[in-house]
Amino acid sequence: MSKPVVLKSNKYGINLILDPGMDFEELLDCILERFKDSEGFFKDAKMAISFEGRTLTQEEEFRIIETITDNTSVNIICILDNDALKEEIVRQKIERFEEEQAGRTGEFYKGTLRSGQVLDCESSIVILGDVNPGAKVVSKGNIVVLGALKGNAYAGASGNEQAFVAALDMDPIQIKIGDIIGRSADKVTKVKKRGKKQQPQTEPQVAIVKDSNIYIEPITKGLLNNI
Repeated sequence: MSKPVVLKSNKYGINLILDPGMDFEELLDCILERFKDSEGFFKDAKMAISFEGRTLTQEEEFRIIETITDNTSVNIICILDNDALKEEIVRQKIERFEEEQAGRTGEFYKGTLRSGQVLDCESSIVILGDVNPGAKVVSKGNIVVLGALKGNAYAGASGNEQAFVAALDMDPIQIKIGDIIGRSADKVTKVKKRGKKQQPQTEPQVAIVKDSNIYIEPITKGLLNNI
C-alpha cells in the first residue's frame, strides 16, 4: 500500500487501514503522526475505531488506542469489528455513553482491572478493557465491559434491580444486581455452541434480573431495546 496508515471515516468513527508488513513500532509512530496531522478535524471527538489491513493482538490494539488518547485530544470509546450485530451493539453503547456524559450520569474507565482492584462508581460505568478474576466493579447504575468480565460485578448497588451488566466476553465469578446474586455455578440461561468440543463463549452477553433470578443472555437488538 502507498501509505502505511490510512484513516477512513465510517458512520461510527474511524477505520484505520494499516500496512501489513511494517514493523509495529514504526507503524505506531505513523499512526500518531496521521492523527496529529488530523487533530484539528478530530479535536475532542468521541469515536469508535476499527482496524483493517493486518491482524493485531489485543495488546497491540490497546497500545494504538493508548498512543492516540495520550498524545491527542481524540477520545476512543471502543474498538469496532466488522460484525453487523456488534456494530449495532456498539452504536447503542456509544449513544448511551454520550448521553450519560452529557448529563454527567456516567463514567468511563480505560484499562484492565487486575486481582485485588475495586472500581466503585456512583453512576453507570463503561470499561474499555478486561475485569480479571479477583477484581470487582461496583456501580449504582449499569456496568458495560468492552472486554472480558471474569471477576465480580455489582450493578444497581443502590437497590436497582432494573440495572444490567453487559460484556463482550461474559465469564464472571459473581454478578449482583440490586439485591439479587448470581454465581458462576448457578444455573443461569446461557447459549452453548454445538460441536464436538465446547468452545469458550465470546459473544456479547448481558445479565439482567427476571423473576428474582439473574439470567445471562446473548445481546440482540430486541433485548437492548427492552432494558
